[in-house]
Amino acid sequence: MRGCSTIFVIGKIFKPHGIKGEVRVFPVTDDPSRFKMLKKASIEFETERGSMQLEIEQVRFSKQFVLLKFKGIDNMDQAENLRGGQIIVSDSEALPLEEDEYYIRDLYGMNVSTDTGEHLGEIEDVLRTGAHDVYVVRPVEGKDILIPAVKQYILSIDVPKREIVVHLVEGLRP
Repeated sequence: MRGCSTIFVIGKIFKPHGIKGEVRVFPVTDDPSRFKMLKKASIEFETERGSMQLEIEQVRFSKQFVLLKFKGIDNMDQAENLRGGQIIVSDSEALPLEEDEYYIRDLYGMNVSTDTGEHLGEIEDVLRTGAHDVYVVRPVEGKDILIPAVKQYILSIDVPKREIVVHLVEGLRP
């Protein structure tokens, strides 16, 4: 899904929940309550199973999971067939961004430079740590640089120009 501009993965179906066809979904969205806004779910599989669209009957929350009940999925065996599926939404269904918010997928491959003009490399990955994200910058040579995604270090992000300006302090360099 990385770098794709037409869909977002918002959850991954982990396993069946109970015997009545519910599935346990691990949300990969900043706002799991967004599942309540969906009437249908598009589910994509990495295998030859392709994709499908199912109507959502019920949404519940349990610990870090979202529990979904789909119309026509009424037992554990049917729910088991959904295991490993990714729940996706299109750009038009994505939650709107607030100021200084970015879709993670837009950050991949962006050029990263310091506030002194030194080019560091490109964003290779974004690690979700709970407290804040960490940007993994892959330099042309050498070890990856891990930069916490906080205002102290991230000075600006210009998505159209594909540029990030950072302030590096000792300890952030490999």
